Amino acid sequence: MNGLFIEVDMRLQQLYLWEAFPDGDMLIRQYPVSTAANGPGEQAGSHCTPRGRHRVAEKFGEGAPLGTAFKSRQPTGEIWTPELDAENPGRDWILTRILWLEGLEPGKNQGDGVDSHARYIYIHGTNEEHKLGTPASHGCIRMSNADVVELYKLAPVGTEVRIA
Repeated sequence: MNGLFIEVDMRLQQLYLWEAFPDGDMLIRQYPVSTAANGPGEQAGSHCTPRGRHRVAEKFGEGAPLGTAFKSRQPTGEIWTPELDAENPGRDWILTRILWLEGLEPGKNQGDGVDSHARYIYIHGTNEEHKLGTPASHGCIRMSNADVVELYKLAPVGTEVRIA
């Protein structure tokens, strides 16, 4: 089976983009990420990063400038700056690109109380690039803005995402 897949290693805070081949997988890219400060977990409302098999269900932000802020997957018209951040204390910034994940395992990350898609679990850009490599998110997988642009281009809708 040829095709791309993404692996997120929560212990190492790394995201790997692989290409699968019948005789073995080839690493295409590796990026530092931040998964949930609360650690792994699938329960709705837990602010944890869900484990297991997912897929990229939808993508948002094609062509948006670096630092574009999103709310409900729509650009707000804002470009993140330290000044804008200071005016919005505590805001969880979703920046640049969004890859919205959908769980593939019923009862684990799909369905009532554990549904990753219904929990709005994304791979997205962040203003807290200095925290990449450490758990710091509210459940999503945060990347640098430049890295999420690259991943967005490389990983089409349907790409499998394995989170462990």
